[in-house]
Amino acid sequence: MRNIAVCSWSYRMSAAQVAREMEKSAVELVHLAVNPFVDPLAVVPGTAGETENVGGTGGVDPIDKQRRDIEELLASGKWKISSTLFNSRYDDYSTLESIRRTGGLVPDEHWEENRLLVEKVIRLSAEWKSPYVMLHAGFINHADKAGFAKLTDRLKYVRDICADAGTELTLETGQETADDLAAMLSDLPGVYVNFDPANMILYGKGDPVRAVGILAPWIRHVHIKDANYSKTPGEWGEEVEWTKGQVDADRFIAALDEIGFGGALAVEREAGENRAGDIAAAVEDLKRRTRG
Repeated sequence: MRNIAVCSWSYRMSAAQVAREMEKSAVELVHLAVNPFVDPLAVVPGTAGETENVGGTGGVDPIDKQRRDIEELLASGKWKISSTLFNSRYDDYSTLESIRRTGGLVPDEHWEENRLLVEKVIRLSAEWKSPYVMLHAGFINHADKAGFAKLTDRLKYVRDICADAGTELTLETGQETADDLAAMLSDLPGVYVNFDPANMILYGKGDPVRAVGILAPWIRHVHIKDANYSKTPGEWGEEVEWTKGQVDADRFIAALDEIGFGGALAVEREAGENRAGDIAAAVEDLKRRTRG
């Protein structure tokens, strides 16, 4: 039986609305974005900053109500967290170059602020009994010896805070090749991978199926997302509905089965005009593969 989850931020809805969508698909596992609960400047799910007039409600639940809703869902057993997510408010995804400059824990000018926020995210994740905290490390540059050492020191710091709290750190794949990530992880015991196959295509960093084999020792959590490679070097690829792109869903799921992956498969959708419908279709596809 596959452990199917959904990514809360993909819906651009409040917690209560996400819960209703999850109930329709009979999904209990959620990959939960928690920055809005610790960062007063973070975008609140379901606000006009993400989408207008969410669900036709004409408004949005304030963040304190959403927190109460989540805690009630967790206490009742209707929700279980497969992982939480930390994302820096300074990440700029406008272009590949902008995210290279601003992404993750790399920028020195934001490290102290990010450090304090990630500590809060870890504490809340532990309180909500999340097994993992996921984040984007930022771009890995092995050629920059000083910068690479600084990044690994920051990751060790976050890893150790996670360990003290009783959770584990996972890094999102995509912005580097599988070989580059494996080389770093080999010297970072206790740091693992949230494997996103579409990101490798969006960033133009190789074949995700091949990458599964390379990163197998570290994969703990997986995103179910699809994309097409860019036809223009240096520009983003295009995210598409699950099974509609170049991830090759059949080969990808077979590769996960081959390495014996039994963790959560969390459906993520960050484009399109019918995200809830696309997520529900991906969930059904994963269930079909289980039944098959």
